[in-house]
Amino acid sequence: MKAIIATLSMILFAIPAFAVDTTQTYNSGILVLLFVGFCALLIVAQLVPAVLTLFGMTKAAVQGSRKTAAAKN
Repeated sequence: MKAIIATLSMILFAIPAFAVDTTQTYNSGILVLLFVGFCALLIVAQLVPAVLTLFGMTKAAVQGSRKTAAAKN
């Protein structure tokens, strides 16, 4: 019974902690958004060649395994 009462009291005292005033949370300007957008653009620009290289290496590995399988038969 003590555990139930302790759990309920923790829940009741923790509920106000989740109430956040969102007007005070984000007050950055347009320059911060532009900087974050530029960083995201850099990451995406680096991911495109990496994914293309990964597909190329996978394709080469599959073709190589097919050639060795054909040579064994």
